[in-house]
Amino acid sequence: MSLSPGARTSCALLLVVASATAASAQTSPHQQRREQLLRERAAIDAQLQALDAADTAATSPIAGSAEAPPVTASSAGPDEIVVTGKALSLTTQVTGQTVTTINDAAFRNTPATTIADIVRLSPGVAVIQGNGPRDVGVSIRGSNARNSFGARNMQVFEDDFPVTQPDGLARFDLTDPHAYGAVDVVRGPSSARYGNYAIGGAVNFRTRRGREIDGAEFGLDGGGDGYANLYGTIGNAGRDYEYSLFGSFARANGSTGHTHYETGTINALATYAFSDRDRVTAKLIYNEGEFQLSTRLSYNQYLQNPYQQGCDAAATAAPGCGTINVFVNGVNGTRIAQTAKEGDLARNDRRTIVGARYEHDFDANTTWRTQATFDSRVVNQPTSANPFKGTLDSYNITSDVTNRGRLFGMDATSFIGLFYNYLDNQSYTFNKTPAGRNGFGALTQTVFGDVRNMGVRAREELQLTHDLQLIAGIGAERSILDVRQTAYAYPTTGSTSATLTVIPALRHFWNVAPEAALLWQASDALRLHARVGTAYGIPQAGNLFVTPAGVPGNNAALKTQKSTGVDVGAELVLGNNLRAEVTGYYEWFRNEQISQSAGVNLLAYTTNAPRSRHRGVELGLHWKPLPGLLPGAKLDASYSYNDQRYSRYDERLSGNGTSALFDRDGNRIPGVIPTFANGRLGYDQPSGPLAGLGGFVEVTYRSRYYIDNGNQLRIPGYTLTNLNLHYDPPKGEGWLSRLSFFASVQNLFDKTYVGSASIIADSITAAGQQNPASVLMSSTGSIYAGTPRTVYAGIKTRF
Repeated sequence: MSLSPGARTSCALLLVVASATAASAQTSPHQQRREQLLRERAAIDAQLQALDAADTAATSPIAGSAEAPPVTASSAGPDEIVVTGKALSLTTQVTGQTVTTINDAAFRNTPATTIADIVRLSPGVAVIQGNGPRDVGVSIRGSNARNSFGARNMQVFEDDFPVTQPDGLARFDLTDPHAYGAVDVVRGPSSARYGNYAIGGAVNFRTRRGREIDGAEFGLDGGGDGYANLYGTIGNAGRDYEYSLFGSFARANGSTGHTHYETGTINALATYAFSDRDRVTAKLIYNEGEFQLSTRLSYNQYLQNPYQQGCDAAATAAPGCGTINVFVNGVNGTRIAQTAKEGDLARNDRRTIVGARYEHDFDANTTWRTQATFDSRVVNQPTSANPFKGTLDSYNITSDVTNRGRLFGMDATSFIGLFYNYLDNQSYTFNKTPAGRNGFGALTQTVFGDVRNMGVRAREELQLTHDLQLIAGIGAERSILDVRQTAYAYPTTGSTSATLTVIPALRHFWNVAPEAALLWQASDALRLHARVGTAYGIPQAGNLFVTPAGVPGNNAALKTQKSTGVDVGAELVLGNNLRAEVTGYYEWFRNEQISQSAGVNLLAYTTNAPRSRHRGVELGLHWKPLPGLLPGAKLDASYSYNDQRYSRYDERLSGNGTSALFDRDGNRIPGVIPTFANGRLGYDQPSGPLAGLGGFVEVTYRSRYYIDNGNQLRIPGYTLTNLNLHYDPPKGEGWLSRLSFFASVQNLFDKTYVGSASIIADSITAAGQQNPASVLMSSTGSIYAGTPRTVYAGIKTRF
């Protein structure tokens, strides 16, 4: 007997709720005295934390108030013990680097159907639709803009547990945004702190804490295209423990043809202090989903039929429908065209992450932390003419020591840590047959092997004067890719016997990443920082075995991409009425890894661009313009400008019986959106009988951008408008204070726009000339349309 993802989620949630709410035994006098001392200690720690926060408040000035680090209290009541972590946080209150924290006040009364609704509020971040209806592509300073699915070139965490596997891939459809209380976005080259693949920085999702939930909450969201999300969370905190448990089941039909999905999620975090010096934290993420996928279109197809309506069968399909070509027998010979619905293109993925973190205080100033995470990704993806299956299990272990003391007569925070992670890769690629979702034909390739990263990190935060702080760090990492591809080649007709070609790849990489920063508190309101950071990202295993022709083969000579970047920034905080940040950056890349599509029936491939440069400006603003007259009025805005170009790259194009070399120096790097801006103007009634009643108008702007190395075809920009009304009263007496509501209209003016565009390969004529945009507009495998006007509404109750 098998259960749907939602049923499994619901059953597991009920079991954990039953266990968590079991009655506990009465405590002894000895235990009561111990708990009283712990309460006093927690109150002292909280006051110290508040003093520290006052000195560092500007590290998170935009999109919501700064929050405490994970498992750290910002305040403690006289009858409450909050479990407190003392080790240096990976992603929260990062000193000397550009960081934005977005707390749940910015998104808890919105549909929040994907994490795009959260991270787009941060400067330096652009979002696009990923590979499917719930997947999201997130780009920090253009770092992930050229990938058609998942998250690359950044490190992703949840509650400081790694969500990026050792091969550099994370996914943003893993969990439900309703689980989160805050999101930290760390920007800039960051391998000294995060290791491999931290090219653009890091994102840390923080689940809501038990002390904030303090009971149970249940909600139901609904909207157009069959969208529904039923979710619930429980949480509490006691004298020496804290826990939260979240579960949800979401479904939707999708605005584009053949994009229905159902997905279930469990997300849990628990911390227990079993002595005054020892704490343990446990983390669980489980997600399983069934996703139908449409095909990516050419630009011409998008103009004809952006939402792929009437695309049931290839023989009777409406104009503009995308198709794939599959072998009738699944091996060789005759091919037929199928639409996405006809071939039942889909994903059925399962992700399980289990982690544990132990902290021990050697003394009041020194903390040892050890963390272990197991991450299992099981994929079944008949998403194209070459279905993919795989099991990718990974292990991540870190151990570090944080000391807060004195160095050379100055206050200092010292950190040193070791890390090791391992990925076991077992994946298979097939030919697709006409038999729908289960139409897996003959094998075309297998990739077996492992990825290992190990190394050391050190960091020193030194208080030179009362107002000036020096931060220096370094990371050294040894990476080993030991993988092998077996390629299966079949005769064009007749025999189904395969010729096997084995391509081994044993690559060793040694990378060192230093960083340094100065942080100057110029006044109570103004903080300035300057930073030099470095980053690196080795090739991913799958990149080594796809040739520029888009077929399995030897591409094992790919090089590590490296970057060095300079940031100069300022943060201004004027009470609660004005918080602003501005950062300018310039980054130099060597061997930047460029991915692009070879066509709808072919695989995406990766190559190196020897030299490129990235530069830009990021702005953020939170402003209450009339605090006396209209205390609930506010403006939140973010702006990002990215100018990213090749500075040395010669690309060879072949076709039509000829070959030619093209100089790409000075061309814009495709996929990178030059300008991305988001603004919200809203009002929330702060007090009185209508406290919690509010709404906002939100405008998102994205400029046009190129999707090919030759800068021939440019995708149009767009401006979208969203409207939101909500009622979220403060906790109080009466049943009405336990309810909250929202209604939202996304894409108010029903704009048709490109939600996602994969990078396409340029082509040449028989005379060796580059084809113009009019030809590239017929290149398939690129475009998904964005979501049309959609109405959502939700209700939530708390107990």
